[in-house]
This record gives sequence, structure tokens and C-alpha cells, in this order.
Amino acid sequence: MAARTFTLPVLIIVTLAGTAATQTPSLVGLWRSQGYGDVLDIKGQEVRTYEVTNTTCVASGTLTLDPAAAPGREATFRTPGGGVLFVRSGGSADHKIAHSEGSASDVRIDRIPRLPDACARPTENTPAGNFEVFAATWAEHYISFDLKKTDWRAVVDAARPRVTAATTPAELFDILQAMIAPFGDAHTSISAPDIHREFRGVRPGTDRVMKGGLSEFRTKGMPALLGITERAWLKTPLRMFCNDRLQYGHIDQTTGYLRIVSFSGYVPKGDFAAGLSALDAALDDIFKDPALRALVIDVRINFGGDDPYGLAIASRLATRPYLAYTKQARADATDRNKWTPGDPSRIVPSSRPGFRGPVVELTGPLTVSAGETFTQALMGRTPHVTRIGEATQGVFSDVLGRSLPNGWRFGLPNEVFRTPAGRTFDGPGIPPDISVPVFADEDVAAGRDPAMVKAMQILGKKK
Repeated sequence: MAARTFTLPVLIIVTLAGTAATQTPSLVGLWRSQGYGDVLDIKGQEVRTYEVTNTTCVASGTLTLDPAAAPGREATFRTPGGGVLFVRSGGSADHKIAHSEGSASDVRIDRIPRLPDACARPTENTPAGNFEVFAATWAEHYISFDLKKTDWRAVVDAARPRVTAATTPAELFDILQAMIAPFGDAHTSISAPDIHREFRGVRPGTDRVMKGGLSEFRTKGMPALLGITERAWLKTPLRMFCNDRLQYGHIDQTTGYLRIVSFSGYVPKGDFAAGLSALDAALDDIFKDPALRALVIDVRINFGGDDPYGLAIASRLATRPYLAYTKQARADATDRNKWTPGDPSRIVPSSRPGFRGPVVELTGPLTVSAGETFTQALMGRTPHVTRIGEATQGVFSDVLGRSLPNGWRFGLPNEVFRTPAGRTFDGPGIPPDISVPVFADEDVAAGRDPAMVKAMQILGKKK
């Protein structure tokens, strides 16, 4: 599954170029994130960052300072992969706001007098050290132990005796994977490039649609499924936008069909801002369609990406301002019921071309991550967007990416997205208003798309 940009990316040594360091004197010092487990040490010509738990401390990653000034920012940093993290004022000298482009929310960072005790001696690269980082990070940040009915302490206690000084990397990987695989959580992962091993969780039953693994599905299964809708329903060839991630055509003369297969990769090479520009241009073109009177949005196969892209699309459909969702992260290492203050994402109707008429949305178990936050962002729209199909995958959080001392990477969800009423959909996903099988074997074999049949009925249309 595609994971979204980490809310506070991995950063460790950031070199401040030339005179740029003198432009950010208010940032010099030690800073700790509220939630997320990150510590930044900003001093002189470098910024060191640590991933910490109560018992472990790991340094990883590199960012560089962007010397260009930007309105409202005290500093902007770029990751080797082109990601952007910026810092702005938080209202006092000891409180700042960090924001990763591609995330729907901010992270509060507060000045601290010294490094956490665990950083006095960074966790060693031993089987036991790697195990401790993994176990402690999950204990302090994972959001779904209660949902999954899991006693994490018991899981750790059962696994720890299997880790010895003689444990091989392959054996350690097996141990860690076995600890989290039962969660069936698509925002959980482990990557060990040195031994060519990778694990990604998935909700049980998803393989009913995604047969043969992710790679094979993308190249073979996905085009075959999408082709059923195109052959049976579309009266015009699909127009491709945003590096083929957005696709638009007509079901009949006045009914548009907007397929969104991803909320990332909108430009071949470029950052979030370039992708947003491409998205805006695409939406301008799509919603200038003079014949458009009804719209079907299809996210039944959407592996996620950047939440703000979904918010931008929702703003083109909105008839009034409303709250899309409020995001919170785990804020206490031991109390799983303590959360950071809610960070709201609101939908404001765009002044650019949009569509205010009837909309139906097709969803399913492969509506994942940002595809789900987009679906949640449409729930407050007036008139109501009718959801047809099956429940979404059930993963909403930005993936909290962490490093082990041996260089392996792992990820887990540490946030919840709440409706205005406080409801979350982690685990079971967002349910449809109208249940219709999504890519059932018998429908695929017959070239049928019953969700489209129901969509057209809801819109008062006939094929």
C-alpha cells in the first residue's frame, strides 16, 4: 500500500548553508515534538534530529536548509527525496509549528532544556537493541491495540526470549513481522533492504480483489478491473490528467465520470506544490465541462497519497464551508487515551471552476489511506454524496516512519481522523450508504459493474 508523507519526517543531520544559519536564530536549541517521538537539536551549522522513546534513541536521515525565504516561515528544510518540512512561529520563543507538505496537519514542537536521557547513549545496533526500539515505538505510538484486542506487553514478553546475541537478521525480521502481522493493518510495514525482505500489512479479505500481490495487481489486475467499467459504461475515451492519476470521461451526455487512482505522483518529478498546481489545472479543465450535470467519482482502486489533494478536490465540490475532519496523534507513551489537541481541516468552496450538483462516490476495500480521508472529507458536503460499494480499507493516519539502529525502516499509524461528531473509521473503514459488491469474481467474469448500475439509478439515469 502506498504510504503518505510522514507528518514529521525523519531528519537527523541538516547542514545550514552559509549565512542561512543566521536567518533562523530563534530556532537554535533543542526541540521536542508533541507526540510523534521526534527531537531536533538545532545549533550553528547543523540540525540533529532523534527518534526517541522512553528507553531508546535513534538518529536517522538528512535534510538541507532551503535558503530561500518564504512568507510566514522561519525556516524550510528539504529531504533527499524532495519532501519539504517548514517551521513557523507558534506564538512564543519556546513553541513552534512544524509542517510537512503533503500532510493535512501541523506538529507542535516545544523547546526543551536538554536531550532526553535515552539519547545520552544511543541505542546499539544489536538484536536486542533493534528489538527494543521496535517494541517501545509500537507501545508508545500505535493507535489500534484496543481495536485489535491486543495486549502488546504480552506480545513483547513472548517474543523477547527469542532475541539473543546470536539472532540472525533474517530471524529478527521473522520475529518482528510475527508481532505485527496479526493486526491486518495496511499502514504497518517493515523494510530490510540488506536482506531483501519487506512486509506490508493488509486488511484480511483484501486479497479477494487484489490477487497476486501488489506489483502484479498494478500491472495486470488493476488495468483489467478498470477496463470493465470503461467498456461497459463510458461513452467517451478517458482524458488523462496529473500523470494519469486523474481520469475523466462521460457516462452519458450529461453525466461525468471522475476516476482518481492516487493522491500522489501528480508530476513525474516535483514536490507537493508542483503536484498541487497540476491538480488545480486539471480540475479547472474538468469542471469547465459545460455539459456536466451529474458526477460519479470512482476511488474503488486508490492506494492513497497526500491528504491535501483530496481536500482541494472537495473544495471544488463544496456548496458551503464545513469541517472535513479533525486530526489528533497519540500524545502519551503509556496512556492510549491521551491525544494531541485537535487540528481541524476545513472545506471552503473554491472560487475556481467546480461542480455543485449531484455526486455519487464508488468505494471499496482498495480505497486506501488518502482515498479514505478524501471520502471522509466529502461526508459533510451538501447535497450529500452517496457512497456506493463496500467499506474502505480502514487506515487514515499518516504513517509514522521509524528507523532501527541497523538501518531497517518500519512504519505504523499514530493518528486518528475524527468526524465533527468525534467518530473514527480505523479498522472497519468508512461504510457505504448503499452496499454493492466491488469487483466480485462473478461480475468480473461477466464484465459487469453493478456499482455503476446503482450509481446511475441514484442519479436518475438509465444506461
